[in-house]
Amino acid sequence: IGAWAGYYGGRVDAALSALIQVFWSIPSLLMVMALSFVLGKGFWQVFVAVGLTSWVEVARLVRGQVIAWKPAEFVQAARVLGYPDGRILWKHILPNCATVILTTLPFTLHGLVFSLSALDYLGFGLPPTEPSWGDLLHQGRENWRAWWILTPALACLVGLMVMINSIGE
Repeated sequence: IGAWAGYYGGRVDAALSALIQVFWSIPSLLMVMALSFVLGKGFWQVFVAVGLTSWVEVARLVRGQVIAWKPAEFVQAARVLGYPDGRILWKHILPNCATVILTTLPFTLHGLVFSLSALDYLGFGLPPTEPSWGDLLHQGRENWRAWWILTPALACLVGLMVMINSIGE
């Protein structure tokens, strides 16, 4: 969506940027909670709910990068050669935006893992029959003497965050 907005500009950019701003203005955790309440409990429902809210940050960055790369000489050369807009966008401009996407990927993954854990902790995520770190944290909160439930879940969650950060670096 950000690539289309940045490439076509004008009314398309205004409409898609307005859509991005609407999604940006709603807190993502509240939107995920509302969507998971509407869609129900289950792996795919939570996956769709989190996916519908996590694209906004990347779309804004990609839009800016596409606007920056659009006047480049290789893009103008592709237009002169008669390439269609889709090919110019996917084969010429978006590969140059890959560094920005890969740079923001660890931060996006942190948010996704936190959202999934928070949903499970609050009871909006996966059903109780499926194991999750948020559910383990919820069970450990109910009984503080059950430290053997709470500690490994927290250690795994922190370890995953550190691993994502290390891979991102």
